[in-house]
This record gives sequence, structure tokens and C-alpha cells, in this order.
Amino acid sequence: MSISPPHNRRWWTLAVLALTQLVVVLDATIVTIALPEAQLELGLTDVERQWVVTAYVLVFGALLLLGGRVADYWGRKRAFMVGMVGFGLASAFGGLAQTGIELIVARGLQGLFAALLAPAALSLLTVTFASGRDRNTAFAVFGIIGGSGAAVGLLLGGALTEFTSWRWCLLVNVIFVIVGVIGGALFLKESKADGDNRYDIWGTVTVALGLGSLVYGFSLAEEGWGSINTIGFLALGVGLLALFVFIESRVAQPLLPLRVILNRVRGGAFIIQAIVGSVLIGATLYLTFHFQIVLGMKPLVAGLANVAMTVVILITVPILTKQLPAIGPRLLMIVGPLFAAAGLFYLSFITPDGNYFTQVLPALVLLGVGLAALFVPLQNLALTGVAPHDAGAASAAVNAATQIGGSIGISVFTAIYARAAEDSAASGSAQFAAFTDGYSSVFIASAITMVAASVIAAFLIRGKKSELLPQHGQAAAVHI
Repeated sequence: MSISPPHNRRWWTLAVLALTQLVVVLDATIVTIALPEAQLELGLTDVERQWVVTAYVLVFGALLLLGGRVADYWGRKRAFMVGMVGFGLASAFGGLAQTGIELIVARGLQGLFAALLAPAALSLLTVTFASGRDRNTAFAVFGIIGGSGAAVGLLLGGALTEFTSWRWCLLVNVIFVIVGVIGGALFLKESKADGDNRYDIWGTVTVALGLGSLVYGFSLAEEGWGSINTIGFLALGVGLLALFVFIESRVAQPLLPLRVILNRVRGGAFIIQAIVGSVLIGATLYLTFHFQIVLGMKPLVAGLANVAMTVVILITVPILTKQLPAIGPRLLMIVGPLFAAAGLFYLSFITPDGNYFTQVLPALVLLGVGLAALFVPLQNLALTGVAPHDAGAASAAVNAATQIGGSIGISVFTAIYARAAEDSAASGSAQFAAFTDGYSSVFIASAITMVAASVIAAFLIRGKKSELLPQHGQAAAVHI
């Protein structure tokens, strides 16, 4: 059952849900800049340091689909509130951690509650803004937050690490959570799926273990793609996900109804969402390394250096949102990745002694324009035509695509970087030159991936504008 809030209240609802999106997205990067200081204070090994990042992404990605169904069946507002409170408590635990194991456990708990919180927020957005211009605006705002959250995390993490302590990169979430809980209590309306709501236990087990094995397998890729551990976990992940698809085609109440992802337009949007997640997280990470390690920027300055892309996104999205009904989403989905690819390719020409304003800033402008073009229609398309009963499951699939894409992107790009840097060092390059060669290889790989996203959009994002962007009173319907 869905209850639509009054028109004015809907925008307060959007503000609360956008805050939630910011917390979930920035938490994937805010800790990145703080890791060196945390490693020194807690005596983390390099393996433990990696798991501070991996634990969050792994648990988050593996449990997202279950979190989406819990939101549908249990109540979306209820799931949102529990997720918010749990995320805040886990953040406080991490901020007060005294050992590496405690910090890793805290990050896993953050991922657990984020898996409940994120799909609840997006499904609430879906049922609150059902169609028309308001829906386009709401999803554009949500897209801005999702796209700029990584850069905001780097900036905020840099400021907190430099002027306070790495612990505040986790403790600051408590402030966001308090605001979110108060806003949720005041402005969110409860909604849940009607009818028979039984949980798909076997689907839950297979997809959680499958996604977890896949992400973990890619995280081992730095050891070598031929490693028995890498191959074993990747094969196990693929096998379990294949079993999951088989189960979903047979059960009456599937965890992820196949109709959600087999729709041509939505399926294309999910794939592109995963590609954007992989490039955003991977490219941002290695650009930050270039700023801090090669160019010698302090954490705060490195965070500020990334803000240019966010500023461009903030300027471009409102313009494109107004034009969206006229030009339709397909053109943006095709052209946007090409602009982003051009920016990433430009970044591949960085040098150890290069100037930020000539070698990086133009690339960030191109990347910002390209990502803005994608953010305006992307999540809207991924959820167009989804029945209210499936809103949580579809929202979870959107978030899962981003998280799994991001975790795979980090792992693949890490392997590419390591090989390129080693080859450069072996050929006699100086240390920073070898680092830069590794970063350049990552940016080239990212650019190729974004070109692939453009091709996918050209083939799969098809249909009349009225079908892709339903107006008031129209049912969203896209062809398979």
C-alpha cells in the first residue's frame, strides 16, 4: 500500500532521502583519505587496511537485494528508520575502535545497515514521485548526490583528517543520522507491498554468497588473475549467481523478480549503472593517489582538487533536467559516456611534474559534463515501469549494480595499475614516473569502459520519450 504525501511535503521527503543517499555514497570514500592515519594509530597491516574498505562494500553489495525485499514487505519507512539508527551506531563504534579488527567489524556493520537503508530510500522516492516533471527533478537530484557523494567524501575526509582526527570520518555520520531520523519521522509516509509477502530464503542465500564470492574474487586479482584463489572465488560466484537466476525463475515470491532486470531498457540502465560505479570509484581513487602521492597535496587540498568535477555536475544537471522532456533520455545516455571517456582519456596524459590546471582540470570538466548527462535520466530509467510491489527489489538492484560495479572496478583497476607500474619500474622509470604510468593505464581502461557504456545505451535504451519518461497519469511502460 502506498500513500502519496501532499505536494509540498514531497520536497521535504526528497531532502531527507537525498541526505540518506549522501551518507551511503560518501561513506565509501570518506575513509579512504583517513586510512594512512588510521593504519598508523591502530597498527593495521596492509591486508587489514584493504579490508577496512572491502568489508563495507562486500557486506553492502551482498545484502542489498535482501534489504530491498525487507523494505517492500516490512515497510519502507520502518526499514529506513532502522537502517538509519543502525548505521549511526555502527559509525560510532568504528569511530571509537581501538583495534583493526574492531574497525573492520564496524565497517561491515555499516554495510549491513546501509543494505537496508539504501533500497528503502530509493523505493520511497519511487513511490513518492510516480511520474511527470517532478519525478524527473527528484531523480536528477538523487543522481547529483550519488555522483558527487564520492567527491564530497574525499573533501570532507580530507578536512576532518587534517584538522581533527581520522575518527571523525566515521563519527560525523552520527550527525547526519540524527538529522535523517528526525526528518524521516516528520516527513516520510509508510508504504509497503500488498499481497502475499513471503521471503525467498534460498534466493537470499545464493545471491548473498554469490555476490560476496564475486567481489572477494576480484579483490584477490592483485595476486594475479591466474591465482587459484582468484579463479576459485570468481567461478564460485558465477555459479551461485547462475543458481540464483534459476531459483528466481521458479519461486512464487522471488527476491528479485526477473521481470525487473530482463526488461531491455531497465537491464541496459542497470549495466550502465554498474559501469558508472566502477569508473567513478576507480578513477576517483587513483586520481586521489596522484594528487597526494605524486603531486604532494595535503588531504584537504586533494579533496578540494576533486571538487571541480562536482561543481560542473551541479551546474550542468539543472540545465539538462529542464531539457530532458524535449530531448529524451536516450541521447543523454549515449553522449554522456563519450564526454566522460574523453575526460578520462585526457587524464591519461598526466606526468609526475604536471600542472593541475592544465593536466587535470580540463579533464574534470569533461568528466563532470558526461556524468551529469548520465545522472539526469539513469536511475529514473532503471526504475521506470516497476510496479509498486517491486519498488524495493528494483531499488536494491540499482544500488547493487553501483556497489558491485564499484568493487569490481577497484579490483580490476588495481590489477591494471599494478602491472603497468611494475612494467614501468622494470624499464628503468623513476618511482613517481612508474606510479603515473600506472594511473594513466587505469584512466585509459576507464575511458574504454565508458565508451562501452555508450554502445550499450545505443542498443538497449530504445523507445518513445512518452514510454521512457511517463507523464502525469500515464503508466510507465517500456518494451522488452
